[in-house]
Amino acid sequence: MQTALQLLLTTLQIGAVYILFSLGLTLIFGIMRVVNFVHGHFFALSALLVSVFMPPVISAGFSVPLAYVLAGSAAIAGSLALALAVYKFGLSYFQRDMEGAFIFTMGMAILLDGVFLWLFGGSVRPVPQIITGNTSILGASVSVQRLALCLIAALVTVLLYWALGATKLGKALRAVAADHEAAMLQGIPYNRIALTGFLLAAFLAAFAGVLIAPVSVVSPVMGTDYLMKTFVAIIVGGLGSVRGAIVGALFVGSIEAVGGYYADASTATIAVFVLVILVLLIRPKGLLGHA
Repeated sequence: MQTALQLLLTTLQIGAVYILFSLGLTLIFGIMRVVNFVHGHFFALSALLVSVFMPPVISAGFSVPLAYVLAGSAAIAGSLALALAVYKFGLSYFQRDMEGAFIFTMGMAILLDGVFLWLFGGSVRPVPQIITGNTSILGASVSVQRLALCLIAALVTVLLYWALGATKLGKALRAVAADHEAAMLQGIPYNRIALTGFLLAAFLAAFAGVLIAPVSVVSPVMGTDYLMKTFVAIIVGGLGSVRGAIVGALFVGSIEAVGGYYADASTATIAVFVLVILVLLIRPKGLLGHA
């Protein structure tokens, strides 16, 4: 029982970041009908900027938690600036053009890999621990820092899910995702909504990067690993489905948690791709996907 609870908590900790990441990709695909390979770089840049900004802020006399908040805010702003540049000077010309967007974002991803390695170097960058100590939940031990970051990620996910269903912007995003031409006939400004959706997706990736920075290995290439696993998550859940993205992220998180506990990280990664093949053989459009 205690082992099962420990694995459940680990699944939630891993899945929380994947959920934020996958929701961003799902928004972009739903609104613009493109697959964005640069999405992982918004995530990586945010984590990298946290590692860069925190030491001087702490040296200036700020406490570690406050330095983390300030550095995280600056990091998210930097990632959003990159996202705006990618959209304005490239992706806006390939909306609903799967092939063109594929080539453009893949090329941008390769370019940004080189830029990040040039700017930040190839070594791992440490981020100070924000909250120390462990706590016990029904006998299962969990880091207070990981628990707090997991709860924050869950809160953001709930707020986003509510916003998509209850706010004017959320309804406009859903309308454009369902049928952009019909939405435009109803007076919804497609270009503005597409930009807003893209920046919202970039914010989710950047926010996930800020959350993961204190509890993971921060490097210029970290976004690629998360991007591939998140693609698996949204394919398993169903392309374009918000609920599917959440289910798929938890699916990947559970495999990593169980595989990492009983075997190792490499075996868990292999298991993720094997199981996604099995799921797609049974449900080609994903668990919650639709035509």
